[in-house]
Amino acid sequence: METAVVVGCGVVGTVVGWFLARVISRVPRKAPVLGPSTADEPVPSTAHRAALAVVCAALFGATGARFDDSWALPAYLVLAGALVALAAIDLEHYLLPNRIVYPLTGAMVVLLGVASVGDDDLDALIRGLLAGAITFVVFFVLHLISPRSMGFGDVKLSFTLGLALGWLGWGEVFLGVFASFLYGAVVGIALMLFFRRDRKQAVPFGPFLAAGTLTAVLLGSAIITWYTGG
Repeated sequence: METAVVVGCGVVGTVVGWFLARVISRVPRKAPVLGPSTADEPVPSTAHRAALAVVCAALFGATGARFDDSWALPAYLVLAGALVALAAIDLEHYLLPNRIVYPLTGAMVVLLGVASVGDDDLDALIRGLLAGAITFVVFFVLHLISPRSMGFGDVKLSFTLGLALGWLGWGEVFLGVFASFLYGAVVGIALMLFFRRDRKQAVPFGPFLAAGTLTAVLLGSAIITWYTGG
């Protein structure tokens, strides 16, 4: 059964990734995602579409393996696809669009609510909502302290990420946030050392949030078990 779920999720991920090229191209321009193409619209290359399809296929397959027996699978598939789109847009435009962040938040609340009922674990939903609120407050304070380092788009996304991680456990919340900042620090230092990038130059944090969150979602249980010696 797990193999079928993984393969099926991988196929869905391939289709989603191919379509995400249009989302990534149109959302920052505030163009309708499903509308007809216009003459001045940049057309995503086949290589770009293929890369997104491969990334999403891998992430969806891994998510299928992680949640094959849980009602939470649809929620984390949605999260993975949305984070790929947000990371790509933030890299290019330094923007986490509300057109993706807000629907993602609503979808995660609903889907994880259904999963909590289906898996008979309402405590997971309560923990997730509390983790989302705490994460939002922490990120908001960081934004007030250093707006250049923590954009408000990151703050708005933080609630959803805290919810998704908190549904799994407090260890995943800490790991996801820690990994996000760790990835950001490592890449930032590498850019300064090898590409002579000024530390005052902005680096979008969205991709690191996405990477840290997906690390905790997909590998968090194994990492926490290893770290605690459990």
